[in-house]
Amino acid sequence: MKIPILSRFGKARDKPTDYYTGSDYTFLFGPTTSGKSVNEFTAMQTTAVYSCVRILSEAIASLPLHVYRYKGAGKERVFDHPLYHILHDEPNSEMTSFVFRETLMSHLLIWGNAYAQIIRDGAGRVVALYPLLPNKMTVYRDKNGEIYYAYTRSSDENPNFKEYGTVMLRREDVLHIPGLGFDGLMGYSPIAMARNAVGMTIACEEYGASFFANGANPGGVLEHPGILKDPAKVRDSWNSVYQGSGNAHRIAVLEEGMKYQQIGIPPEEAQFLETRKFQINEIARLYRIPPHMVGDLEKSSFSNIEQQSLEFVKYTLDPWVIRWEQALARSLLLPEEKKQYFIKLNVDGLLRGDYQSRMTGYATARQNGWMSANDIREMEDLNPIAPEEGGDLYLINGNMTKLADAGIFAGQAPAPEENTGGTQ
Repeated sequence: MKIPILSRFGKARDKPTDYYTGSDYTFLFGPTTSGKSVNEFTAMQTTAVYSCVRILSEAIASLPLHVYRYKGAGKERVFDHPLYHILHDEPNSEMTSFVFRETLMSHLLIWGNAYAQIIRDGAGRVVALYPLLPNKMTVYRDKNGEIYYAYTRSSDENPNFKEYGTVMLRREDVLHIPGLGFDGLMGYSPIAMARNAVGMTIACEEYGASFFANGANPGGVLEHPGILKDPAKVRDSWNSVYQGSGNAHRIAVLEEGMKYQQIGIPPEEAQFLETRKFQINEIARLYRIPPHMVGDLEKSSFSNIEQQSLEFVKYTLDPWVIRWEQALARSLLLPEEKKQYFIKLNVDGLLRGDYQSRMTGYATARQNGWMSANDIREMEDLNPIAPEEGGDLYLINGNMTKLADAGIFAGQAPAPEENTGGTQ
C-alpha cells in the first residue's frame, strides 16, 4: 500500500530518535581509528563476525516454533491456528521458516533491527510474512503519535511492491524486532557501535594477508658498495623473482658485491598472532559467544565445554528468544487472541545434557510422580504409549507417604492376639 506521506502521516520531524540514521556520527558505519572503513558487508567478510552471526542466526532458526493456547494452569499446542503453519513451516511462498528466521536474525545482529512485511486478509489475520532490508527502512511518527514505516524500494527483494520509490507501511503491517537501543523503538547496530574493534580485526587480517603475499618475510634493503645508475630497475627485478608466497625459500643470487639486509619487526615480536586471537575474542565478546564456539579451544576442556554450552543457551540465546517471542505475539496475534494464545520458541532440546544425565533425570522425575512415560518420550522425540497401556500414568514409590500421616501406625494399639514380647 502506497500512501502520500504528508496527507496521511504528518511531518517527518516527529519521527522517533534514531541515531543510526541521524546525525550523531558515533553510531554510524564508516571510517575507524584503524583506517579501515566498516559497514555491514566488510564486517561480514571477517571470519569472527561471520561466525558469530551465523551461530546465533542458525540457533534461532533451528528452534521449534509453535503457537500455544492457555489451558487452565497449563498449555496446549494449537495446530489449527492460521499462524501455526506460517511460523512453523512457510512464512511465504518463497521461504521456509528456517530461512525466514535466519534472515531476520542476521539483520538483527548486523543492523540492530529486523523488519518483515505482514500480509493480512480481510479479517486482519496474517497470511504471509516477507523480510524487509533494515538499511532501506526509516521509522517515523505522525502528528497523532502513531508510528509508521517508510521503506525505500530500489531492487526486487519483495514481490508485494510493484513500484520503485518510497512505500509507506502502517504499524500493523510491519513486524519489527528491535535490538538494544536507548528509546525502546529503534535498536542500534552492534557493528556500528563497535566499529573500531571490527576495523582492527579487518586491519589484522589484511596485515596477515600482505605478510604472506610478501613471501612471509618483512621488508628489506639491497646494499650496493658503489652507486647504482637505475635503483628502480634493480628493485623491480628483485621483486619479480623473490616477492610473493610462491617464491618463498628461493635462493637469491647477488652480484657486484650487493648484500641483502632485512628490516622490520618479525611478527612474533610484534605479537601478531596474539593480536589476531584477541580480536577474535573481542568480536565473540560483542555477541556474547563462548570462545570455543568460534574455534578458540584454549580454555575449553571436556569438563567445562558442556557447561559453557549451557551458559550460551541461558545467557546468550534466551534474551534473543524472549525478544522474538514477544515481538511475534505483539505484531501477529489479534487483540482478542492475545488473551488466549502465545508463541513460543522451545530451547529445551539445547538444554539437554548427555545421555546418561538425561536418563538419570528422567528416572528421578518418573519415580517422584511429576513426569509420565509419555512426557519423557515426547522430550526424546519418541512416539507415545497408548493411555490404556499406562503411558499417561503418574507413579510414586510405595514407601512414600504424606507428612501428616507420618507415625500414624506407631500410635495404633497392638492387636490383642499379638505378643509384644514383654513380661505380664
